[in-house]
Amino acid sequence: MRIITYNVNGIRAALNKGLMDWLASARPDIFLVQETKAMADQVDRMVFEEAGYRDFWHSAEKKGYSGVAIFSRVDPDHVEVGCGIDYIDREGRIIRADYGELSVMSVYIPSGSSGDHRQDLKMKFLDDFLGYIQELRQERPKLIIGGDFNICHEAIDIHDPVRNKTVSGFLPEEREWVTKFLSTGFVDSFRCFNKEAHQYSWWSYRANARANNKGWRIDYNMVTRNLEARMQRAVILSEAVHSDHCPVMLEIK
Repeated sequence: MRIITYNVNGIRAALNKGLMDWLASARPDIFLVQETKAMADQVDRMVFEEAGYRDFWHSAEKKGYSGVAIFSRVDPDHVEVGCGIDYIDREGRIIRADYGELSVMSVYIPSGSSGDHRQDLKMKFLDDFLGYIQELRQERPKLIIGGDFNICHEAIDIHDPVRNKTVSGFLPEEREWVTKFLSTGFVDSFRCFNKEAHQYSWWSYRANARANNKGWRIDYNMVTRNLEARMQRAVILSEAVHSDHCPVMLEIK
């Protein structure tokens, strides 16, 4: 099974930049999308159906903002839209599909870069999300969470860890949260296969950052440890250029 997560920074814009041609080439079985910035009825969904995908959406109440989706070649047994936490669900940040004993989630964790209020909300989200996941795993213990976490975990995950140590996305308390999250029984699938530096999934549009590979690794496929032995490959697909992010792929038995 090939799972790809991708923050497309606006699915309509990405479609106009050739997303479907790329999808036909990449051929994920499950395609997790974040930051759709659209309601389902604002998109020509037939293009996904014609490509062999069923589509499931969780859009934000606010138009043109946030939103997650799952596109699946395999029919899920169940799709859970949202997490039941009101302020999270209003922003369209979590959707999950169940396939037998396996569950796959698309998540878009808030950015805190727009000010103290959003940083405070981000930290609240992280605490509430961790509690939600711990409870969910009592029912769905085999879980893959793909998405934009908006946090670089280690210094290796960011191009300039010294200058960015006080910047949202690399704050000590955010990095500590990722460590805590992993300690509850998850692995960072990419780092299981690749220990090298300069591997990023997001680049600012400013200062020619992508061309100079001055990026951040903030997009993950997190996998519960009970699935770790079934992982076969995990890579960052940096050649895809429909967004300021790039896709991250996991192959698992």
